[in-house]
Amino acid sequence: KIVAAVADCTGHGVPGAFMSMLGVSFLNEIVNKGDAIQPGMILDLLRETIIRALHQTGKEGENKDGMDISLVVIDQATGQINFAGAYNPLYVVRDGEVLELKADRMPIGIYQDKNDLFSTKTMDIQKGDTLFMQSDGFEDQFGGPEGKKLKAKAYKELLIKLKDLPMADIRDQLDTFIMEWMHGYAQVDDILVMGIRF
Repeated sequence: KIVAAVADCTGHGVPGAFMSMLGVSFLNEIVNKGDAIQPGMILDLLRETIIRALHQTGKEGENKDGMDISLVVIDQATGQINFAGAYNPLYVVRDGEVLELKADRMPIGIYQDKNDLFSTKTMDIQKGDTLFMQSDGFEDQFGGPEGKKLKAKAYKELLIKLKDLPMADIRDQLDTFIMEWMHGYAQVDDILVMGIRF
């Protein structure tokens, strides 16, 4: 099995870097231990570990840092993927359309009084499918002629348009597109896109 994840940590500067180091370390520990093989379970354990490490209780005014993440487990033997997400979805580009595996609307970290379990979604993969996991930075970037956010619809249309290109070319085209889109506007957030083709 292959485990792939894209995470976007809250906090800037030192707090953000600290959260990134914690996240990578805890995620590696959970996955390598091998007790949790379902993405939802991996995210549940990651959330518990982060809350414990940061001593988060949900009290007013305390640190609520955490992360948004999309995590997929690819079973090469069965040709199946299992996905779980904290805010960030998984897009599967197939035959000129984008299939979306939705994320749960809660982060990794303390969140109001909610402590629901993360759900795992399953899909059979076909040859030629391309998976995309991303932070929200691409879709939330301001730009274009009207200075508005790009949004998910335009981003998905772009992925469909680029679907037949080699992966390296898709990376270059996404990079070129976002630079042209934000021309004259500051980058508002981290931008990370991961693509996996079958």
